[in-house]
Amino acid sequence: MFDDSALRLHIYDEIVRTCKVPSVTALAQHFKVPMDDVRAFLRRMHDAHMLVLQPSGEVLMANPFSAVPTPFVTEAADKRWFGNCVWDALGILATLHAEGRVLTSCGCCGDGMSLEVCDSIVVGDGIVHFALPARRWWDDIVFN
Repeated sequence: MFDDSALRLHIYDEIVRTCKVPSVTALAQHFKVPMDDVRAFLRRMHDAHMLVLQPSGEVLMANPFSAVPTPFVTEAADKRWFGNCVWDALGILATLHAEGRVLTSCGCCGDGMSLEVCDSIVVGDGIVHFALPARRWWDDIVFN
């Protein structure tokens, strides 16, 4: 049966399982519903700040996961996902209740950086800086 909750859960299950965000076509095929129904659901989620759509209508961000490669790679259980920012990259580990690491680079000099999460503790060198308070992130979620 197709409903918003089932579709949302399926999106996240697919991301965790395959490390990729499913396409509108794949979602419509899985649920055997018209693509316009899937697009309408995704638009409702986008409008509710539950995910972010690309101009094409495909999913860009199913927070904390990114559908496109970013400089924030999360590794856990022999899998790799992209986070939208360092906050989301760490959020992937929290979402999965997993130990792992985040691979990124210094925003200032470009040197590689790694953050490890073990027993819910983040270990690594460097400073995580957020230019805007979280309440302003959705002002322009793709840029911020």
